[in-house]
Amino acid sequence: MDILNNIVVTEICDLFTVQSVAGKYEHINNRYSYGLCFCKGGQITYTHKGINYISNESCAIILPQGESYTLKRDKSGIFPIINFKTATPLCNRHICIPVDNQNSYIKNFEQMKTLFLFERNRAKVMSIFYDILDRLSNSLNDNTPILQNAVRCIESNYQNNNFNNATLASQCNISEVYLRKLFINKLNTSPKQYIINLRIGKAKQLLRDGILKISVISEECGFSNQYHFSRLFKDKVGMTPSEYMRSNRNNLI
Repeated sequence: MDILNNIVVTEICDLFTVQSVAGKYEHINNRYSYGLCFCKGGQITYTHKGINYISNESCAIILPQGESYTLKRDKSGIFPIINFKTATPLCNRHICIPVDNQNSYIKNFEQMKTLFLFERNRAKVMSIFYDILDRLSNSLNDNTPILQNAVRCIESNYQNNNFNNATLASQCNISEVYLRKLFINKLNTSPKQYIINLRIGKAKQLLRDGILKISVISEECGFSNQYHFSRLFKDKVGMTPSEYMRSNRNNLI
C-alpha cells in the first residue's frame, strides 16, 4: 500500500559504504539515481526544500533521484548506500522509514555488495534487494494502522463517484487535514490522487479487455461523467481512452 509496494527496479547502479566524519557539510546537485541509505552508527541531517530529514540507526532513508539538497554530518559513522533506478518516479523528497534493527539490512547489503562484483549474480542481487524493500514496506505499514485502514476503505469504495476525502476521513474517524498529512508523508501523494490513480488503473484493465463501452467504463471506475474521465485519463496516461483501447486491447490468447 505504500510507495515501496509497486516499485519496479530497473537497475541497481552501485553499492558503497560512506565513512562519515562529523562536522562536514556537502551539497548534492541533481542526484543521478535513487538511493537507499542505512546507518551503522552516526547521524546525518539532510535538508531539502527547507525540510530536515534525519538519518540514523532508528531509520532507513530513501534519497530522491533528480533532486538537489545539502547534508550535514552530525555524528561520525558508517552509512551503506544502494543506488538504484526505477521504471516510474518513486519520490521527489527524502523518505524516512522507521526500523528497529538495521543489522539484518546491513548484512544483506554486504551480501549484495559481494555478489555485485560478478555479472552472473545480477538476478540474485535484485532478489535480495526486493526482499529488503518488502521488509521496509512492512515496517512502514506497521507504523501506520490508520493509513492501512484508509487504504482498505479506498479499495472498497473507489468505484463510488460520491466517495471523496471528506467521506474517507469520516469513515476513518480523523480530520481531512490529518488524512492528507498521512498520505503525503507515507505515500508521497494525496488521498485524492491515490483514489484517482486507482480508478485510472481499473480503467486501463477494462480498456485492455475491450468489452465495455467507454461510457460504461467511466461509470464502473467511479468517475462522475465520461468527459471528466476522458480528461483525467489523458492527463495521466498521455492518450485518450479510445486511443489506449486501440493500442492495448488484449486480443492475443
